Amino acid sequence: MKGIGSQVDLRSRLAGVMPALDVEMALPLIAEIQQLKRERNAVVLAHNYQTPDIFHGVADIVGDSLALARRAIDVDADVVVMCGVHFMAETAKLLNPSRTVLIPDARAGCSLAESITAADVRELRAKHPGVPVVAYVNTSAAVKAEVDVCCTSGNAVEVVESLGVPKVIFLPDRYLGEHVASQTGVELILWDGACEVHERFTGAEVRAFRQQREGIYVLAHPECPQDVLAEADFVGSTAAMIDAVAQARPPEVVMITECSMSDNVAVEFPEVRFTRPCNLCPHMKRITLQGVRDCLRDLSGEVRVDAAVAARARQSVERMLAVGRRRAA
Repeated sequence: MKGIGSQVDLRSRLAGVMPALDVEMALPLIAEIQQLKRERNAVVLAHNYQTPDIFHGVADIVGDSLALARRAIDVDADVVVMCGVHFMAETAKLLNPSRTVLIPDARAGCSLAESITAADVRELRAKHPGVPVVAYVNTSAAVKAEVDVCCTSGNAVEVVESLGVPKVIFLPDRYLGEHVASQTGVELILWDGACEVHERFTGAEVRAFRQQREGIYVLAHPECPQDVLAEADFVGSTAAMIDAVAQARPPEVVMITECSMSDNVAVEFPEVRFTRPCNLCPHMKRITLQGVRDCLRDLSGEVRVDAAVAARARQSVERMLAVGRRRAA
């Protein structure tokens, strides 16, 4: 688990990425949440796009969607609080059926998850009989229940190739699908979904960063359009981006992804200058410290998944996790 230090340490860590007044206002809430976690035997999972007060202040486990999915299995807690969007909370529930899973704001959705339904998947299967379906984890439990296996941006190529077939239906992100198709010989049938944050970036914007900041290191998420990826020095998941910064230690970077990512990573690399292209995810930003406190205090925002749907969706997620285990063996 990610350790939580003293308030002095936390104040110092947050000072570089939050206004001083905001830090002082957050500290009492953070202390209250830590006490509630102990009383509830709760663990807080936070995605890399959460704000620094949550990411560094109250989260026990942080990471991208793959890391959270993997580590959710091993938590020793009665209550799991997902600081992310709704499909992530559903995934945590799929992997922790006996635990109470809470989301601080049930309105925290996802444009990708909302771009496709279970009925859409069934229609795709009818159009392409016998072709396996891979679903990005940015999908509802109902969609996961209709597919063969899930993937994340960090393991999509590996999952697609693990099927050992010449053609795969890949959904719902068309930009991630185009990137995966460029990395493999497998033919991909794509769905027309997109992330409302990443699709706003352009290749021209990246070129402008380079003109303004000579030598800047550009990292892009594969949910971005292809002209953005073509301009980047590195393309990968949020976890891969962090690893790339750790290895390269460039003097200045720009992360072409959700804005809070840079704030969270900057705390770990104070010697690196982060230029922030500030596209915010409105759904991630529905999760607040107050919301985390309230859901722990009241045990509100419980996430439930129909048992029949959950059983099938769980298989798709577990198949994804098994691909990684086979590689590690």
